[in-house]
Amino acid sequence: MKRFIMILLTGCMLCTLSGSALAKKFVVACDTAFMPFEYKDTQTGKYVGFDIDLWDAVAKELGLSYVLQPMAFNGIVPALQTGNVDVGIAGMTIKSQRMEVIDFAYPYYQSGLRLLVRSDNKDIKSVEDLKNKVVATKIGTSSVDFVKPYTSKRLRKFQDQDAAFMELRSGGADAVIFDKPVVEYYAKEAGKGAVKVVGPVYAGQYYGIGFPKGSPLRKKVSIAILKLMESGEYATIYKKWFGVDPL
Repeated sequence: MKRFIMILLTGCMLCTLSGSALAKKFVVACDTAFMPFEYKDTQTGKYVGFDIDLWDAVAKELGLSYVLQPMAFNGIVPALQTGNVDVGIAGMTIKSQRMEVIDFAYPYYQSGLRLLVRSDNKDIKSVEDLKNKVVATKIGTSSVDFVKPYTSKRLRKFQDQDAAFMELRSGGADAVIFDKPVVEYYAKEAGKGAVKVVGPVYAGQYYGIGFPKGSPLRKKVSIAILKLMESGEYATIYKKWFGVDPL
């Protein structure tokens, strides 16, 4: 992990950000529904969540003006590649395939994958039990590649994880595999009593904020994230959304 972070920061140091660049209004892509990282508040109509609060703190640290651009998760990397957006923050796992086409700032969240089943399920206790089972997840995410070797029946991929959760509850799927914080949040909130989390945490991974290749903004954002972590503001935001202190 240390070597990985040093590689990221070394790359960041090669870039500079001019005052004129800071003055522009940046377009920040976020997912449409990735609770508790980003989702639309039904009362205010505004997007809220851990990612939203973290980015807002970063923007204030840097004096940036920005506008959020919610979009389907699998459209964020292409939008960064084409330069249609300046930033992507959407619980995006840092993977080698993505690093070939976009840049990432300093990792801001440690995650993994977890299994979710209906509360009355006694057959599935780990990914090894997924053979001949229907598994639901979100299209374009790390969970798709991870679970393929374990399920020989059918993998159902949805545009958002809420649809995957509903497929499980309606009996259309036997299990959902998806990002740890989202699965755990759903199990204790909207899915409480109807579903349960089983098995260990799989495929430890890190989330990063994405940028077009060569973006001079990456260095500034990496430093801002580190400052927020050092000041304790990151921990305050983390505890607000997850109820515990960061690891």
